[in-house]
Amino acid sequence: MITTSQIVTRSATKNDSSKLANLIHFEAFVHRHLDYRPPLDWIGRDPFLVLEDDGRIEAAIACPPDPPSVGWIRLFAASSKVSPEYAWSCLWDSALKSLAANQQVQYIAAIPLYHWFGTLLQKSGFEQTYSIVMLSRETSSIPTPLPSKRIAIRPMALDDLKIVQMIDEASFTPVWANSIEYLEIAFRQAVVATVAEVDGELSGYQISTATVIGAHLARLAVLPNMQGKGIGYALLYDLIHQISRRGARTITVNTQKTNYASLNLYTRVGFVLSGEDYPIYELPSLSWNPT
Repeated sequence: MITTSQIVTRSATKNDSSKLANLIHFEAFVHRHLDYRPPLDWIGRDPFLVLEDDGRIEAAIACPPDPPSVGWIRLFAASSKVSPEYAWSCLWDSALKSLAANQQVQYIAAIPLYHWFGTLLQKSGFEQTYSIVMLSRETSSIPTPLPSKRIAIRPMALDDLKIVQMIDEASFTPVWANSIEYLEIAFRQAVVATVAEVDGELSGYQISTATVIGAHLARLAVLPNMQGKGIGYALLYDLIHQISRRGARTITVNTQKTNYASLNLYTRVGFVLSGEDYPIYELPSLSWNPT
């Protein structure tokens, strides 16, 4: 704990929930990760720190590793009574020490949706490694199905999650992989969640959540050795068909700008780039974990 006058940096507790909610919802300088889980769900997981001045929470940062190898910056917020630069300087060093002490952590990353937060990251040594692009598709037309008697699409069940997590881990680099806990939360929030079976073997899945204009394809993955066989297309065809029947107008999705296989698949079924582009920043491991 660091104390200067009345200012204290400490771990957040459940008793801070209402003050943190006010900070997150009513202040201007707030970074929230693109996440299934609301920020307050991470209270109790380290590091989740607050900057307190005479009992008032003026800033907070949360970057608990999930999956265990990745510390995404899931929340950074500063009140109007402190500058973002000052709040960051008070909180980031302590958060970084906590992450560096965790031997499972291999990556520290963030998706800054605002320029001011990207500037803070750059000043702390973060470097842009990727970009995420957004795509969207109207549901007024349905793509042509690719007939395959081998591919069967069915609703995802809770019992599928162990295999779904294995598919996810095999399909993405560690920075983008999801833990089974995270996937379960996404599954429970899904408006449509389906799996693809080939000859009775689960080979791919998709999870989509509701939005005010339709749905967002939050995750799609196919086992690497089964890619190129129409499984991703079949999952997307079924998703678009289901969303259209429910009267939703638009489906959105995001992917890495250099993930050409995904981009080709999405454009093939009618998705178009929206023009939105978000950078991914990572902290080089040698700057915090020289071993």
